[in-house]
Amino acid sequence: MASSDENEVLDRMRRGLLYTESEAAFQAPQRRGDLVFEYNHTPPSEAERRRSLLVAILGSVGERTVLLPPFHAGFGSHLHIGDDFFGNVNLTFVDDVDIRIGDGVMIAPSVTLTTTGHPVHPARRVDFTRFSEPIVIEDKVWIGSNVVVLPGVRIGYGSVIGAGSVVSRDIPPMVVAVGAPCRVLRDITDDDLAARTTAGS
Repeated sequence: MASSDENEVLDRMRRGLLYTESEAAFQAPQRRGDLVFEYNHTPPSEAERRRSLLVAILGSVGERTVLLPPFHAGFGSHLHIGDDFFGNVNLTFVDDVDIRIGDGVMIAPSVTLTTTGHPVHPARRVDFTRFSEPIVIEDKVWIGSNVVVLPGVRIGYGSVIGAGSVVSRDIPPMVVAVGAPCRVLRDITDDDLAARTTAGS
């Protein structure tokens, strides 16, 4: 059972307010660093072993999940992944609070999802002072290579985030969004159903 001091820190974390490394030290048992290391060094032929490690590492994990090593997670236990997920190599999850990924999500190489940021003024960064806000990736999202998703962002159903984007605000469903900062480029429409299926498209 959490102490009153721990509950006060957790309340600040839930509200996106500042807290320090020392104040959050009670969460250390939730870190799955050794298991992440083991997963990243498990041979591709040991699919069942990889699956059992993912179940032990993550807060929750769906069926038919592919997460190619290496990946990195601050905790692992705050990461929740749905069914039919594909994550390519070198994904980084800074999951000081929850990251929730829906069904049918695809993430390209070298993507970072970070729930945590730090104060701008250096005097406020003593003892690694930080704030954390959850990230939500809804069903059927595709995130391109080298994207960074920042604290508190929700990416809506079916949307595509272009390679190299920095996502600092919510993205609505069924759009293509690109850039740094990431902005909506256009809607996804039925015209996209024919893309790359005929000559010249």
